[in-house]
Amino acid sequence: MTNLVGLTRGLNARHIRFIALGSAIGTGLFYGSASAIQLAGPSVLLAYLIAGAAVYMVMRALGEMAVRNPVSGSFGAYASSYLGPLAGFLTGWTYYFEMVIVCLADVTAFGIYMGFWFPDVPRWIWVLSIIFFIGALNLCSVKVFGELEFWLSALKVGAIVAMILGGLGIMLYGMGLSEGGTGIQNLWAHGGFMPNGIGGFIACFAVVVFAFGGIEIIGVTAGEAKDPQRVIPQAIRAVPVRILLFYVLTLFVLMAIFPWPEIGTKGSPFVQIFDHLGIGFAAVLLNIVVISAAISAINSNVFGAGRMLYGMAKQGQAPAGFAKVSRNGVPWLTAVVMALALLLGVILNYLIPEDVFLLIASLATFATVWVWLMILLSQVAMRRGMTPAETAALKFPVPLWPVAPAAAIGFMLFVFGVLGWFPDSRPAMGVGVVWLGLLILAYYIWVRPSVDRQPALTVE
Repeated sequence: MTNLVGLTRGLNARHIRFIALGSAIGTGLFYGSASAIQLAGPSVLLAYLIAGAAVYMVMRALGEMAVRNPVSGSFGAYASSYLGPLAGFLTGWTYYFEMVIVCLADVTAFGIYMGFWFPDVPRWIWVLSIIFFIGALNLCSVKVFGELEFWLSALKVGAIVAMILGGLGIMLYGMGLSEGGTGIQNLWAHGGFMPNGIGGFIACFAVVVFAFGGIEIIGVTAGEAKDPQRVIPQAIRAVPVRILLFYVLTLFVLMAIFPWPEIGTKGSPFVQIFDHLGIGFAAVLLNIVVISAAISAINSNVFGAGRMLYGMAKQGQAPAGFAKVSRNGVPWLTAVVMALALLLGVILNYLIPEDVFLLIASLATFATVWVWLMILLSQVAMRRGMTPAETAALKFPVPLWPVAPAAAIGFMLFVFGVLGWFPDSRPAMGVGVVWLGLLILAYYIWVRPSVDRQPALTVE
């Protein structure tokens, strides 16, 4: 597999670290965490640790391949190389499907957040405006994208750190509280650590996995990183710290301050903490933060989907026009098509403004887990085709091989089982299976004839 030409390596270590950081912090933490807590109670902390360990193995598998061969097509290209063109086609287009779905959820969330200040303005107007803004932004150079992601991620990180410190202040010194009941005993004082039983604990994994979706963009940035052999490992090694700090510690503080049954029932728990600290503009402050989180997520997802389509076009698995690059080194047609796809969000917000968010978000977990599973399987296939000398020469090898990747693969299959078992997520599983069936049909009708005429991909 040769490196794709045409893109500009304009992302430095600072950009990629914060792109990776921002991808792990979004609406899944600010609002989705409340529903996970209601399903599992305090045991949701254990679910985030388990899912986080599996996600870390996904990132290490992706990192091993990306450092060995940094290409813009990333895991779509790796799947084509090591599992076959059909696997690459399914992976690339499912990732694009995932990014469209997540973007639809985030542009909808942006419309909801803007309604806080402008309740009389129809939501679809805000959705349309953010689509045009992000579309124009992604036509600029990749350095502009990296700078915006840096500052938006810094704002999100600052807000979460302030929330954690404020929460610890409430716990340790009673700041803002006139009554008792605050402390780690809240983790078992309201029905136990696993109040809804093993069923509630298992059910929460669908929400927990959705929260981590998008973190695989680290691999997509490899094709435009200035020094991928150095910056990609740095970003991936920080994944466990992000999981512990921004998810586990955040939710620990929340559930130590407030009894878990109350979290999410009185508005955002983040607003509750700032309110207890006497910050009167807490709701306004949080709204600014979540708007920045939504813009950051939309921006990075449009970037990731565009680079994936660019890589697939280079392999003959997407229309050739997606491989065209502007003078700024940007695959401009992919950004335009992504913006047009997001216009569906305008239509949905016009037709069913109350139901659209849950409708869209429930589909993302299937696509996310499929992409992660294919990353893991691609790395296993790559290793099995390597000589001992090639394996010894790897600069960023997966730890605990082969046990840890096998356990992560088992976890992904477990999440598919969760999606198919529970009634609320079963429709998403059905849509995902239909999507894969349609892709397979499309591959054999339109793509395979041209792919069969192309030379096989080789790894340098």
